[in-house]
Amino acid sequence: MSNGISVYLGLDNSLDENLELIRTAANAGIKRIFTSLHIPEADTEALKTELKEILSVAKECSMEVISDISPKAMKILGIAGFSLNDFAQLGIETLRLDDGFTIDDIITMSNNDLGIKLQLNASTATADFLERLKESGTDMSKLEAMHNFFPRENTGLSEEFVCKKTRLLHEYGIKVSAFIPSHNRPRSPIFAGLPTLELHRKTSFDFSLRHLLAMGIDSVFVGDSLPSDKEIELLGKFSDTDAVLLRPAPWTIDESIITLLKMPFTTRPDESRDVIRTQESRRYAKESAVSIKPDNCGPRNAGYITLDNENYGRYQGELQIIKEFLPPDHRVNIVASLSNDEKLLIKYLTPGKAFKFIL
Repeated sequence: MSNGISVYLGLDNSLDENLELIRTAANAGIKRIFTSLHIPEADTEALKTELKEILSVAKECSMEVISDISPKAMKILGIAGFSLNDFAQLGIETLRLDDGFTIDDIITMSNNDLGIKLQLNASTATADFLERLKESGTDMSKLEAMHNFFPRENTGLSEEFVCKKTRLLHEYGIKVSAFIPSHNRPRSPIFAGLPTLELHRKTSFDFSLRHLLAMGIDSVFVGDSLPSDKEIELLGKFSDTDAVLLRPAPWTIDESIITLLKMPFTTRPDESRDVIRTQESRRYAKESAVSIKPDNCGPRNAGYITLDNENYGRYQGELQIIKEFLPPDHRVNIVASLSNDEKLLIKYLTPGKAFKFIL
């Protein structure tokens, strides 16, 4: 799944700003839009006036529209009762089910022939709930899930909780989305960002995005309503990757070493106690005929990235990410290091996991 932006009608952005946001995101390769039709602070008249044009431009840009729905949203839209056909005609392809929908409602809606998908609340899904859906005739291929975002400070979710819920949903073949905040113009009325994880309220957009991807989130949405061009570029650039992306600080200017560090890596299936090893690094070094001279052979702290130098014989080119402090070794060069934030991603480098350094 592609990453996505959020568009809110009748709130902070003008119609022109929302239309420009959609077109800019589409040009960056972003394919999804989240919107909510029942934000208490929104101008409902502006929402109704602008919705048709927003949906038209989204269709023109081949972007999927995901909308929160609720009985209040139905009233705002002037839709009597509830009909999936009404949403299909509007051009809303995916419905995120808020309060007021039963398991029977979900089962019935999932078995539609309109191509409409349903988004469950990933933050509240339980094994019992998912098992009941699976055993009761739900078309599970129509289901996805999206974690909440949390405008109020200190109410965002923990990393452990999101990982647990995401793993559960993946067991049922359900892909999962989550939100990160923009630091360009946080959305009203709280102006504290719209993250799923509380941690991401203070971390950089770049790290927050890569962190969710490392956690196994399938689709990352920026929650706030007017991300910067740089944020949109990153959101498009890092779509659809299964690799953990790390941004280390290099300790060398040797171009042959930098070139080697930019290669794609896979962690070895036999997990070492003290370090993370790669399957390819020695082969890369041998194929490039690089000769690694001893340099920066000091104590190795957790988060340091090392290469074995020529003094290690056939191990020359062995790349490692240090997990626990190790003493100096004249055969091992420190070539880069990870910041404290970046070190949070090390635990996702499980056996057989692809990863890349962004330099």
